[in-house]
Amino acid sequence: MTRAAFVPIGIASLAAFGVAMLGGTITDLGPWYESLAKPDFTPPRPVFPIAWTTIFALAAIAGVSAWRAAKDSRTSDTLIGLFALNGFLNLLWSLLFFRMQRPDWAFYELILLWLSIAALIIYCGRVSRTASLLLVPYLVWVTAAGALNWEVVRLNAPFG
Repeated sequence: MTRAAFVPIGIASLAAFGVAMLGGTITDLGPWYESLAKPDFTPPRPVFPIAWTTIFALAAIAGVSAWRAAKDSRTSDTLIGLFALNGFLNLLWSLLFFRMQRPDWAFYELILLWLSIAALIIYCGRVSRTASLLLVPYLVWVTAAGALNWEVVRLNAPFG
């Protein structure tokens, strides 16, 4: 493999790492979060970084796989745009939920995040079945997060 072949891997890895690190700095598990009533099915705290690390690694691999399989620059540009939008929505959820302390707004934003993952799965599936399948755990995790988010809203509302 040539050195140039590693460039997309490096870029995707840096992008995934950047979103993960920025998201981590936005996430505040301090007194406000601890005081929230949470549903019984809330995973233990150590599960979250393991799940997110796995999801971001799979997303980076999926992004490179789909980008390499793209037949033209329009397809590859669309893939990059969809991944960028998804990263933005991922960070926005953390900002709304943790920093603004608005789980109600975060839940509605999470619907957009979920739709962006579904769009990625569908679009990646056009060029790489592998890439599409690598994104399925992300959709499953965000679906579970949506249920948790909804229950936090239900158990603690009103907010603001």
